[in-house]
Amino acid sequence: MSKKAAPEKSTPSEVPSRRKFLTAAGATAASAAAMGFPMIAKAAAPITLRFQSTWPAKDIFHEYALDFASKVNAMSGKELKIEVLPAGAVVKAFDLLDAVSKGTLDGGHGVIAYWYGKNSAVALWGSGPAFGMDPNMLLAWHYYGGGKELLDEIYQGMNMDVVSMLYGPMPTQPFGWFKKPITSVEQMKGVKFRTVGLAVDIYKDMGAAVNPLPGGEIVPAMDRGLLDAAEFNNASSDNLLGFPDVAKVCMLQSFHQCSEQFEILFNKKKYNALSAEHKSIIKHAIEASSADMSWKAIDRYSKDYIDMSSKKGVKFYKTPDAILRKQLQSWDKIMKEKSAENPSFKKVLDSMRSFAGRAARWQNDTNVDYKMAYNHFFAKKKG
Repeated sequence: MSKKAAPEKSTPSEVPSRRKFLTAAGATAASAAAMGFPMIAKAAAPITLRFQSTWPAKDIFHEYALDFASKVNAMSGKELKIEVLPAGAVVKAFDLLDAVSKGTLDGGHGVIAYWYGKNSAVALWGSGPAFGMDPNMLLAWHYYGGGKELLDEIYQGMNMDVVSMLYGPMPTQPFGWFKKPITSVEQMKGVKFRTVGLAVDIYKDMGAAVNPLPGGEIVPAMDRGLLDAAEFNNASSDNLLGFPDVAKVCMLQSFHQCSEQFEILFNKKKYNALSAEHKSIIKHAIEASSADMSWKAIDRYSKDYIDMSSKKGVKFYKTPDAILRKQLQSWDKIMKEKSAENPSFKKVLDSMRSFAGRAARWQNDTNVDYKMAYNHFFAKKKG
């Protein structure tokens, strides 16, 4: 027969410790029972963060802001609660950066081109041809090619107490909405036009009289005759904001904003006070929202594109190559002028150019001509 193992003996130092624990636990339980309180652990209240977007509530861009908040709230097990207000609820759209920096708001959702007036270099993340990079490639440069570090440096130089996170690659934006088709650069002279960021300089160089306005103010301004034409962003936003009610011609394709993305802002003190786990959740929610936004955009923008064409009488035209080449020539001048004025501008351009030199070459060499396949299956065949 095998011998039974002798039970482990407690060391003298362990015995008092256990007795104290059991005595304390028993006393706590008895006290709670005597007072009629159940022994239930109470969950901590969620950390609430008040955000505002730079978009009207009906715009799909505000929907993207809500999508991001929803992901954070769900991924944190409701330990974090981001509430998103539309543009104007607390501050005007163009005042969002200052409001987040000062702590008036805990965070916000917008585009970096809106801060062009504070430092022209920040608009490079949203305006111009980006040396041939598409919006997803620009995000690759931002996170893997040194762009994020440069932006953080610029914000620090602007004394902005914020944490910036870019996400959500935007498809190429139209040249604009007009009363009649634009076939030459000469037609832009004297046109009262809306755009933002460094696109202001591009359109000015083509002769337009530019008035930067937030998205929600464009259609009312066109309706009152304060603007002759304007660009905003995409088929869904343009449709929801009412562009087809004030213009019936939309010129597609442009280099003025062909690589733009969204920006999530946090007040730096508020963000730094979060736990490492909560910061990690926000980071992964940003990445998930970036992919989700790009997928949703394809579905929704294509539907609204067809809707405006088939039901609202909108005529879409391709912007002539002569105008696109003029935009690139204008950009050459702008790069030279702004680089001479602003060392940060040149620093960002040099970094972007270095990354684009290999990344854009790789993409152009490897990507097949998708339009060839589309035309094979969908273009009307003769005969």
